[in-house]
Amino acid sequence: MGGGFSGALQAINLLRHDGPRATLIERRPRAGEGLAYGDAAASHLLNVRALGMNAFPDDPEGFVHWLEERGLGFRPDAFVPRLIYGDYLRDLLAREMAAQPGRLTLLRGEAISLENGRGRGGEVAITLGDGRQVRADLAILAVGNLPPHHPRGFGDHLPSDLYAPDPWEEGATSGLKDSDTVLLLGTGLTMVDTALRLAENGFGGRMVALSRRGLLPHRHGAQEAFAPIEERPELAPSRLVRSVRERAAAVGWRNAVDELRRFTQDIWRASDQRARRRFLRHLRPWWDIHRHRLAPIVAERIAGLMDSGRLVLMAASTLDAEASDAALAVRYKPRGEPDERTISVRRAINCTGPQGNLAATTDPLLRQLTAAGAIRPDPLAIGIDVDAQSRTIAADGVANERLYAIGPMTRGASWEIVAVPDIRQQVWALARRMSNAHWVGGEGL
Repeated sequence: MGGGFSGALQAINLLRHDGPRATLIERRPRAGEGLAYGDAAASHLLNVRALGMNAFPDDPEGFVHWLEERGLGFRPDAFVPRLIYGDYLRDLLAREMAAQPGRLTLLRGEAISLENGRGRGGEVAITLGDGRQVRADLAILAVGNLPPHHPRGFGDHLPSDLYAPDPWEEGATSGLKDSDTVLLLGTGLTMVDTALRLAENGFGGRMVALSRRGLLPHRHGAQEAFAPIEERPELAPSRLVRSVRERAAAVGWRNAVDELRRFTQDIWRASDQRARRRFLRHLRPWWDIHRHRLAPIVAERIAGLMDSGRLVLMAASTLDAEASDAALAVRYKPRGEPDERTISVRRAINCTGPQGNLAATTDPLLRQLTAAGAIRPDPLAIGIDVDAQSRTIAADGVANERLYAIGPMTRGASWEIVAVPDIRQQVWALARRMSNAHWVGGEGL
C-alpha cells in the first residue's frame, strides 16, 4: 500500500525475484514517483550523485546505464533532476510488468482500513475509500514520509492563505507579491526545496527561514581518496563524536561521515533507547546537515539568495501566530536571547520536514491500524515499530506475520532508512525472502 519510491520498488523487486502476485495500491495518478519525484520542480536535484542512485543492490550502475541509453548527457558524478529519476522508476516498473504480464496489478485508490488475520492462517482485507476491497495473504505498508506536524503556535485554525501546513500542497508557494515576506518554518532540505520553488515561481520578495538552531545543510564537495575504517566505532555518543572529529581532521569531514554509512544501521540497532534519545535530542541536527548534503549547484543557488538578502536564516523558536486580514503576526524567541520578538509575514510555510509520530498522523489507514492495535509506534515515536524482518509489531508486542512496513516510517528500527541506498537494500531483501530467493547463495543458512 503506497506506490511511491518504496512501494513501487518493492513491487518491482517482487517481479524480479519471481515473487508472489501483487497489487500495488496508490492514490496518485501514477505509481513510481511519490512526492519526492512527482511533485518536484525542475530545479530540484537529487542529493546523491547518479552513480549512487541505482535501484538495485545487484546492479550498481543501473541508473547510469539508463541515463546513457537515453542520451541524457549526465555523467556518473552528476546530480540529476528528480523529475528524471521519477521517469527512471516508472520505466523500471513498466518494463518489469511488460516482461511478466498479469503478475502485478496497479490499483488507484486510497487504502483507509485493513483487517489483519493474525498468524499464518489468516487473511488480510484492505478497504479503499470508494468501498472497494482487496484481499491478500499479506500486506506491506509503504506510506512514505508523513506530512510535517504543526510547529508551536501554528495549526488548522489559521487561514490557509496565511499558513501552508504542507509545503507540497497546491498553492503553498503561489499567489504572492514581491512586496511580501514569507516565513519558512525550518532550515533543512525541505526549506531548500521550498525556497527554490518560490524563486522558480517568480517570487521576488523576502524569505525568512527559521529553526531552533538555524542550521543549513552542507554541500557536496570534492573528496580525496582515503582508506576507510574497517571496524565499527564505539557506540557511546560522546566517544562516537570524538572519533568522527578525529577522523575529520585526518581525512576530511565528508569522508569521515561517509565511511560510517556501512555501520550506521548496526550502530543504531546495537544502541539502547537512552543512547538513541540522546542522539535525537543533541546530535541529530548536526548529523543531518553533514549527512544529507546539497548538490553544488543547489548550494550555489541558496547562497545566491542569501547573498542578495532575499533569504535570511534565523535561529529561533516560534511561540504563537495570530492572523489578521492579510498578514500573520508570528511571535518567536531568538536562540540565546532573553527577549521575544514578532515578525509580520504574508504567509508561513511549514518546512519542518516529514514526521512519523503515529499519535499525530491524520492518515486514515495508520490511524485505523493504530486504534485497532495492529501496529504501534516505535519507542521513540518517530515511526512504525518493526522487527529486523520488516514485520510490524502489534500493540501486544507480537510481530505480524502478514503485515509489513518499509521505507522512512521504519526509521525507529534502522534510523538510516530515508535515502535510496538504504531503502533499495530493505525492499530487495524483503522481496527475496517473500520469493524464497534468499536461500540462493547461502543467505538463508
